[in-house]
Amino acid sequence: MKILVTGATGYIGKRIIPLLIEQGHTVICAVRGKLRTEKRYSEENKIQVVEVDFLNKETLENIPKDIDAAYYLIHSMSNSVSHFQQMEKDCAVNFKNAIEKTNCKQVIYLSGITNDTKLSKHLLSRKNVENTLVSTKYGLTVFKAGIIVGSGSSSFEIIRDLVEKLPIMVAPKWLNTKTQPIAIRDVLAFLTRSLGDQRLYNNSYDIFGPEILTYKELLLRFAKSRNLKRTIITFPIMTPQLSSYWLYFVTSTSYKLARTLVNSMGVEIIGKASDINVLLGVHPMSYEKALKFAFVKIKQNSIISSWKDSFASSRSRKRVSAKYINVPKYGCFKDVKERKVLDEERTFVKICAIGGNNGWYYGTALWKIRGFIDKLFGGIGLRRGRTNKDTIKTGDALDFWRVLLIDEENKRLLLFAEMKLPGEAWLEFRVAKGKVYQRAVFRPKGLAGRLYWYSVLPFHGFIFNGMIRKLASA
Repeated sequence: MKILVTGATGYIGKRIIPLLIEQGHTVICAVRGKLRTEKRYSEENKIQVVEVDFLNKETLENIPKDIDAAYYLIHSMSNSVSHFQQMEKDCAVNFKNAIEKTNCKQVIYLSGITNDTKLSKHLLSRKNVENTLVSTKYGLTVFKAGIIVGSGSSSFEIIRDLVEKLPIMVAPKWLNTKTQPIAIRDVLAFLTRSLGDQRLYNNSYDIFGPEILTYKELLLRFAKSRNLKRTIITFPIMTPQLSSYWLYFVTSTSYKLARTLVNSMGVEIIGKASDINVLLGVHPMSYEKALKFAFVKIKQNSIISSWKDSFASSRSRKRVSAKYINVPKYGCFKDVKERKVLDEERTFVKICAIGGNNGWYYGTALWKIRGFIDKLFGGIGLRRGRTNKDTIKTGDALDFWRVLLIDEENKRLLLFAEMKLPGEAWLEFRVAKGKVYQRAVFRPKGLAGRLYWYSVLPFHGFIFNGMIRKLASA
């Protein structure tokens, strides 16, 4: 079958594509920019990448007409709290109109468990998307999941941050809300096994794990699995806004995502039983087993995807495109340095391992201070780290940077800043002809941008000189 996958660079999309290829399908990856796709996609003859922005109707013509099925994996929960509902509706309408012009027989949509009474804005938007996607031209199969537990998932990483950083937690009352976690492996099993199954056309199914747990129990069981003793005290008068700030400062999540999650966590959502487990032969694992599988992936340094790599959570969603690969030459401040190296390969390996737990090789305290200041002003800080400690791919989040380009053949790494700045910033590393080149470029925005550059110039001299010296010593 020929399958269209939207959200191909997202958490679920990156994981489902290899499974579909293994099953012998041809996959069409719909992305906003081809530069965001993994290099191996261009080398796989069963993968085709097309540039499609479902908020831009002109790009919809790039979708092939001969597709057999499509996965709708587009979510906007990290975007503006006031605008994501309209964005999700517009995306769904444009997607439906485009798919109805193809040969597609089935659309599979991954949503969230909803009830029939009280819904958060996030879950109400998901329900509206489901209603929008209903069509007489294709069969719609909807899976509604609880919180997803797996290496790199937002739920897993937030719980991990809280448990590993806070021996004692003074937490909001929504920690007593009940939920039904499900392992990412089980979600992927439902999504892949449902493909082409006409019994599931025009039906909706809740998918969930075997246990009903409160968020407090999720935290305590996580702590137990890591042999950590934790004390949790719920504070009943903590407002949703304070709860959002609590998540934002303690975990690696953005404030927008924290706000959306808090609004959802206050609503108790219990899945409705159905015969879907029997129909597809999927028997969801326990929460403890899901945690065990997640940490196996982490220990093996083989995390396939992370929610942190989503462009929707960055301030550069509209900026990061092909034209930013060409770093501007005019109207910019620059800091350019070069050093001789003895081993080009080892130097580039060290460059590719920069950031996250590996650090920035010099002035670590200053990098941490810059990250803390960014966090205070509503930025993302340094807490995103790296998805993998050794390997790096185009599109990855790297602390408060985004990987615009990783060119192993020409030994070039280009990063784009996602911290709060009065302008735009690039950081480039390149190894060639026995030298390592390091270039920082800042395009200021107005007077504030120029003042910012001159205020940090002394620190740049200290950090950048030390950093390239460490890289050259590889």
